[in-house]
Amino acid sequence: MAIQRHLRNLHAADVVVICFGGILTLLSMVFADRVPEWRALIFLNCLVLTAIWALAHAEAATEARIIRVVHDWYVVPVIVLYYKELYYLIGPIRGGKDYDQLLIAIDRGLFGGDPTECLAHLAVPPLTELLQIGYTSFYLLFILLGWELYRRHGRDKYDFFAFLCAYGFFLSYIGYFLYPAAGPRFTLHDHSLIDSELPGLLLTPYLRWFVNWGGSVPMGVPNDVAMAKAQRDIFPSGHTMMTLVMIHYSFRCQARVRYLILAVGILVITAAVYQRYHYVVDIIAGVIFAVFCLLTSRGVYVFIRKRILGPQP
Repeated sequence: MAIQRHLRNLHAADVVVICFGGILTLLSMVFADRVPEWRALIFLNCLVLTAIWALAHAEAATEARIIRVVHDWYVVPVIVLYYKELYYLIGPIRGGKDYDQLLIAIDRGLFGGDPTECLAHLAVPPLTELLQIGYTSFYLLFILLGWELYRRHGRDKYDFFAFLCAYGFFLSYIGYFLYPAAGPRFTLHDHSLIDSELPGLLLTPYLRWFVNWGGSVPMGVPNDVAMAKAQRDIFPSGHTMMTLVMIHYSFRCQARVRYLILAVGILVITAAVYQRYHYVVDIIAGVIFAVFCLLTSRGVYVFIRKRILGPQP
């Protein structure tokens, strides 16, 4: 087909990124009257999509290694970029509606209380330090597994890994949009007091700052101000969802780092509630989203490769 001749240089991950970027662009256009930054968001998305197209065709036209590497790894910063773009879309489009009270009610219905408050009685600084390190290390799991697959395994395994990262994260982003919520560190606790209520040892304050910075949470402000500024990104727990996806794929590929990913993954999921980032229902939803992602990802990948991209060059 003529269209497939123009698409065949794309990767499956490219198609997922382009489709999700198109959805974000469409939302910016439809709700332009509510989103002050809509012009900048559309321009940025068009720039990203143009860059992907250019990379794909440049890789096909040249043997330059740097172009191939950039094309293979650009998915990582774009996943982060789209995550931050949601910050400018969710609040205005959803009218500032949060679902924290619903999530709190579900937790209380399941456990008879608030799990984060129960865990506070078990907290000790060494455990807090370990779990904060583990939670923040979530971002390294993808680099570790991706690098091993890229260097030691076949091209197909890495291509599917890149697709799986984009597909999985974007699924979780849909959940953020449908059920925006800030999380128990703001609603059940006072975010500004967490370092005194849940102290670590040496690294915890700095790692919390990093997580807060990534979630657009300002430091040194009252709890209500921090909550108003925070990104709505807790349902489902993307940390739980994508950690489980990475654990599964690392064992499926028999990756050398699979046991490290498993160990860190256990810390990540435990810390999600212990460190007051998530309600337990977020974790449950993360498990459900992970199962859905793993059950559907291979079929979606094959469909893209065969029906959209066609025979590969």
